[in-house]
Amino acid sequence: MTSHLDDAGMAADDERASDDDTKWQGDVRAGVRQVRDLDSLPLSPAERAAAQAAATRHKVRIPKAYLDLIDWSDPADPIRLQVIPSPEELAEQEGELDDPIADHAFSPVPRLTHRHAGRVLLFATYQCAVYCRFCFRKESLTSIGRGFSREALEPAFAYIEAHPEIREVILTGGDPLSLPDKALAEIRARIEAVPHVRLLRIHTRVPVALPSRVTSGLVRSLQGRLMVTVVTHFNHAREITPATEQACRALRHGGFVLLNQSVLLKGVNDTVEVLEELCRELMYRLGVKPYYLHHGDLARGMAHRRTTIAEGQALASALRARLSGICNPVYVLDLPDGGGKVPLGPSYVEARDGETWRIRGQDGELRTYTELSGDP
Repeated sequence: MTSHLDDAGMAADDERASDDDTKWQGDVRAGVRQVRDLDSLPLSPAERAAAQAAATRHKVRIPKAYLDLIDWSDPADPIRLQVIPSPEELAEQEGELDDPIADHAFSPVPRLTHRHAGRVLLFATYQCAVYCRFCFRKESLTSIGRGFSREALEPAFAYIEAHPEIREVILTGGDPLSLPDKALAEIRARIEAVPHVRLLRIHTRVPVALPSRVTSGLVRSLQGRLMVTVVTHFNHAREITPATEQACRALRHGGFVLLNQSVLLKGVNDTVEVLEELCRELMYRLGVKPYYLHHGDLARGMAHRRTTIAEGQALASALRARLSGICNPVYVLDLPDGGGKVPLGPSYVEARDGETWRIRGQDGELRTYTELSGDP
């Protein structure tokens, strides 16, 4: 038997769904699952035609819970801009890439990427509960489109077992939490059976777009020997609701460390006020540490959502002055040749003369700092 996500976006398994499962599966069924479902949305005929053209190029799926957050009277609604297909996605620029962070170039076996010595990405599925229009893996998700199977993951598990330097396995995809509990438990058990692996990290949009999926069964499926870190993907404070609060509380009570990575998106969250509210609410309300603020990757058709690096640095500097350290994400660029995530600053060092540094404080004032150390 192979567990997978079927064409309707539902977790398929050989076990009867529980009441909890019925709830989230119904949420998926009631949402947008394919191009023709866009007909049910309150779009003008021109908007609908444009959305259908873009959705034909790149997959569309939006659970009802996430659709319900959209203010349809506002064309610039930040939820709408993240998931409703746009004709601007079809306007590709020279230099945009199918594989913006070189997943494939560093893939020694199928479904695994090994860019950095101590950790690997494991692609448990290539399907998602929601397809974000800005996704840097959207080419793979559209072209590969396969769910979970034991056979497909065997070479990846064998690779992890054969490389004792690997301490951390990152479940990604697609969205690993879109898989059935049984499949997640099997993956977790296989990974934790490898003695040198210490931590399991899960990158997911499920707590944001499909919070009803975070059930007690899902939490149990991930509990075991390994330290587990769940990295969520909230981009705007409007995504934080009583349902997402409940989902994150369940994950925290399960013993998991919660982090968040956001993408800096023009028109969605590219003001200091929006980012400040997001970061505060993540930490204060959800107990989720803002971890990374990503500069937009060079995914095809996404120029209309990318800011400049200078704009991002200015926002990061403003956040630093407004938020406590625990609420501040690190502004990073994931280099397109596989060089990994590098902090983009800002830098507060203005000049250096030997052991004397000129450093600008958070208040904007330039100060002198002289190093005093025991080194000769």
